[in-house]
Amino acid sequence: MVSLNSINKNPVFLIAKKEILDNIRNFWIIIVTIIFILLTLIVSYFGSIFSTGWHDLGLTISSMMSFVTLLIPILALMLGYATIIGEIERGSMSSLLSLPLNREEIVTGKFLGLGGVLSLSILLGFGCAGVVIGILVPNVNYGEYLIFIASTILLGLVYLSVSIFFSTVFKKRSTALGGAIFLWFFFNMILPLVLIGVAVAGKALPDIMKGNIPDWYYTLELINPTSVYSTLVSLNVAPVSPSRNMIPLKYPSFYSSGLMVGILLTWIIVFLLLTFLRFRRIDI
Repeated sequence: MVSLNSINKNPVFLIAKKEILDNIRNFWIIIVTIIFILLTLIVSYFGSIFSTGWHDLGLTISSMMSFVTLLIPILALMLGYATIIGEIERGSMSSLLSLPLNREEIVTGKFLGLGGVLSLSILLGFGCAGVVIGILVPNVNYGEYLIFIASTILLGLVYLSVSIFFSTVFKKRSTALGGAIFLWFFFNMILPLVLIGVAVAGKALPDIMKGNIPDWYYTLELINPTSVYSTLVSLNVAPVSPSRNMIPLKYPSFYSSGLMVGILLTWIIVFLLLTFLRFRRIDI
């Protein structure tokens, strides 16, 4: 059994603890958590075009998906974009490297600490709102809501991993911020347009607009982690059914929850490994 004393001596744990303590009381983290609570409650009450009043958690999730896919990446990118370059600019990275720990432990500790802050913000924000809705609406499906929260945390960790990698690419905090903003635009706006361009080139756009989406296009959509997240939620939350131009869609047979989770985990692991490799080469 691992003792508490040995845990406290673990450098990865100590760095993670430092990141949590530095960020958990951050004013804008608290504000974002409150926004999650209020947004969920507002969407639950006013989110339906058919009626106002409290809706169950499944319908609330369905109405919130567009907000979540925009806000969660922003939160993750803002947490991670300066985690390495910021320490280097302040001169504190040299102090960290003078301690008996390696660069992989620094990156791992920072990822775990920032990931803990991100996960707690999502869990508290959506969880508190879910409890309120559960009290006001009978027969809610808490299982689907927990899957939604877990999937959302996973999406946030993907963008956190990518942003930490980019924090090792740029040499200034300001350019790292610009890189984070570009990442958000790329995955939420540029990449979907590229996929539409591929569909036009492949003469598949008319069929896609009619809801007849070919399997190769579904395969291309797996490139985008945001699309993978949306698919994962829709596979597990009944009201979040896929549609195009109000036409119900049916996913191909190879789409599964396991595949979507595997892709998101791959994003996290690959960019953490890239961060290890890049950070080793930085002369501090």
